[in-house]
Amino acid sequence: MTTQNRSADSSPSEMSEAASRNTLALNPLVGIQSQDLVEGANVLFKAVMNEPKVATEQWLSFVGELGSIVSGKSERAPKAGDKRFADPTWKESSLHSGLLKAYLAWGEAVNGLVDKTSLSDIDKQRAHLITEILIDAVAPTNTMLTNPAAVRKFIDTGGQSMWGGLKNYMDDLTRNRGMPSMVDMSAFKVGENLATTPGAVIFRNDLLELIQYTPTTPTVRKRPLVITPPQINKYYALDLSPDKSMVRFLLESGIQVFAVSWRNPTAAHRDWGLDTYVAALDEAVDAAREISGSDDISMMGSCSGGITSTAYFATLGSAAEQKIRNLVLAVCLLDPNSADESAFGCLMTPETMRAAKASSQLRGIVDGHDLARMFAWMRPNDLIWNYWVNNYLLGNQPPAFDILYWNADTTRLPAALHGDYLDLYFTNPFVNAGKVTLNDKTIDMSKVKADSYVVAGVTDHITPWKGVYKTAQIMGEGTTFVLSNSGHLQSLLNPPSNPKASFMIGTVGAATPDAFLAAAEKRKGSWWLDWRDWLQPRSGDEVAAPASLGSARYPVLGPAPGTYVFE
Repeated sequence: MTTQNRSADSSPSEMSEAASRNTLALNPLVGIQSQDLVEGANVLFKAVMNEPKVATEQWLSFVGELGSIVSGKSERAPKAGDKRFADPTWKESSLHSGLLKAYLAWGEAVNGLVDKTSLSDIDKQRAHLITEILIDAVAPTNTMLTNPAAVRKFIDTGGQSMWGGLKNYMDDLTRNRGMPSMVDMSAFKVGENLATTPGAVIFRNDLLELIQYTPTTPTVRKRPLVITPPQINKYYALDLSPDKSMVRFLLESGIQVFAVSWRNPTAAHRDWGLDTYVAALDEAVDAAREISGSDDISMMGSCSGGITSTAYFATLGSAAEQKIRNLVLAVCLLDPNSADESAFGCLMTPETMRAAKASSQLRGIVDGHDLARMFAWMRPNDLIWNYWVNNYLLGNQPPAFDILYWNADTTRLPAALHGDYLDLYFTNPFVNAGKVTLNDKTIDMSKVKADSYVVAGVTDHITPWKGVYKTAQIMGEGTTFVLSNSGHLQSLLNPPSNPKASFMIGTVGAATPDAFLAAAEKRKGSWWLDWRDWLQPRSGDEVAAPASLGSARYPVLGPAPGTYVFE
């Protein structure tokens, strides 16, 4: 049966890819609140009221286009790849074809209104954000009577699809705060079919658990890798299913792997700031060093976990300590001012940042579910209406994808950490030395040096790749920079089995991202293989794999995935 929406006509792999492209991350959404969207709507409303001539012109243009549609002269068509209108009915039925063309003409008129006003460039961006949300919301695919696939299924099932959709809607009202569910949560359980790589918790403090994974090779490299995940997501994104587990890949490559699992804070932990997290991370690194017998480690940090890792690394230099030999940063923006290409940049102003900080200080936390709701409205076709059609109009159950489950398994941020991350937009300490001090140690990138490997995604809309290139420049010349042909999470979940994988690679030397792109080498396959070849010789001598996990000083506290992941 042919249908028109991703959730109905896409293969599981296509839906999984769409989920990967639209996963929640800390940067830059940490500074966006619902009132920022309201302000964008106010900007649009004032533009209409203050410039009635422009509004009238756009209305008349739309009416004229309706005449062309009725007379059969309009050639309008949806953009290539817009699967909302893939159902043949949108072409074969004159009624549906006319409805579609009228919808497209109306959307063009609304966007044209914004373009022709005298608003500033930043206000036009804000207004366009609101108009896109509005245009997507009123698409004819979102209602029962005008969605041909929904009507067809209603007839084919004798009305059962409508009752199934109603049940799904009522369930979401009570269990998902009125938002369409993106995943069948009952299909997964952490420790049973997610995060199943064998290992043990060998260290725990108030903020984190450190997991040591069981080696799978008879010999291992002496210098271990410690993985630092973002604080807004659970750590197991890198250990989802065995076929795309980065942790398993590293173990099979002879690397000793340790992973941080952050605790999910409550309002009682409101005073945990970046300094608290850095101090906790230092304890975990010392545990990994002691257990492995290595004087130093390699560290990998992704997204905000990369910011935490780099902040910790930068303070080690000021203390004349060398604990990190290699630093791997993935989809990580160290210079927030380099994120101009972000789709959300128009909402990120000093005023909105200060308001967000004040709000979290009042509550004590930032709830990841609230951030997820905000993010959903930034990508409504993929994260709201897609599932609205699937769950309610077609009466289907939401899909069961591990990536979607992980994305829904959000955490909270303590107010102090939230405020510290927002302050990075003003202090920019990785570029401006001496602006931030953590635990009496100053962040100064000029005093630290490590072999560095930086990964970005060419379609990443959360941490745009050109901003991540600036991260590589901050790490210094000689840094390896990889540009994967994918988005934010897909850049990480990129196993060698991925047939679509490719990447650009080179060392940092070019002054601009575009110059790097012009000179970089393009390779087919996963960057994991290159990273393995980069990491292995930098991970010390081969030694016999440990017969047991932990040590006398750091005994096993329990099996992986630990306890904090369930909070």
